[in-house]
Amino acid sequence: MKKIHLLFFGLLLLTFQSCGIYSFSGADTGAAQTFQVNYFQNAAAIVEPGIDRTFTLELQDLIQSQTNLNLTDNNGDLVYEGEIVDYYVAPMSATAESTAAQNRLTIVVQLRFFNTLDPDKDLDRRFSFYYDYPANAQLSGAVLATALEEIFTRITQDIFNATLANW
Repeated sequence: MKKIHLLFFGLLLLTFQSCGIYSFSGADTGAAQTFQVNYFQNAAAIVEPGIDRTFTLELQDLIQSQTNLNLTDNNGDLVYEGEIVDYYVAPMSATAESTAAQNRLTIVVQLRFFNTLDPDKDLDRRFSFYYDYPANAQLSGAVLATALEEIFTRITQDIFNATLANW
């Protein structure tokens, strides 16, 4: 019986030890120790106040929570910068009366990512996502807050995956 306990403990220890090289988020930060997220200006034709600041903070928060990197204001090993280049609402589906039944808010972010330790991993790419809402609802208050939360969650996760994840 004692041998079974010892074998079980050994297997358990081996299992946890072998997981040490993996990250739960899939992040590969290499030798990087710091990151910086420069302010993402809102350069879209339609300007929704505050979304630039909200997006910048959400990207910072995601990277901090998913990695062990330290946030810095300058000279970061990994640098994220860019702008919100598009913010628009378009009708998505029609009713029998030829009016919109659903609208779609789409936000597009242009990202420039610089890895100062490995320039081969630099990236310049657009990321976008959308939120569908009923056409009879106003895009303000709770509807807007929900839309921005869903869109920014998806875009920041896509940016994280494109810049730090190995899958």
